[in-house]
Amino acid sequence: MRKKESIPKVSLISNSEEETRRCAKLLAGGLKAGDIVLLQGDLGAGKTTFVKGLAQALKVSPKKVNSPTFVLMNHYKGKLPIYHFDLYRLGNPKELDSLDFDDYFYGEGISLIEWPERLGEYQPKHYYLVEFQHKSETQRKICISYPLKHQPRSSH
Repeated sequence: MRKKESIPKVSLISNSEEETRRCAKLLAGGLKAGDIVLLQGDLGAGKTTFVKGLAQALKVSPKKVNSPTFVLMNHYKGKLPIYHFDLYRLGNPKELDSLDFDDYFYGEGISLIEWPERLGEYQPKHYYLVEFQHKSETQRKICISYPLKHQPRSSH
């Protein structure tokens, strides 16, 4: 496991859903095909709101974005394909085998993964980590950790 102090990190306080979406739009500007973003936080912490902002920055209507809790993954077509995973209801990481998730994680799009702790042995080596903490009813602390190396590209 990498040492946390060696990972570049940015922390900020969001006072509204709009500020959370703006934060996501800033991150989206630096993403490229094959990047993976892990979204960690309690229920209602702002993960899906963040995905809406990121998707909007990549030319996807935020109205099309919803949490894929019951289907595991939604695919959004924008400037780059976006693969939005919600693993909240995942019972066993082996269930991901049926999705051929490698094609998504290391493909031509960006993977956004809510509840990444459920990935188990499938957790990627290089990723952005976005952590959400409730501060109050409307306020969230958002910490973004950046990968030290670029995402390895698949040869598919």
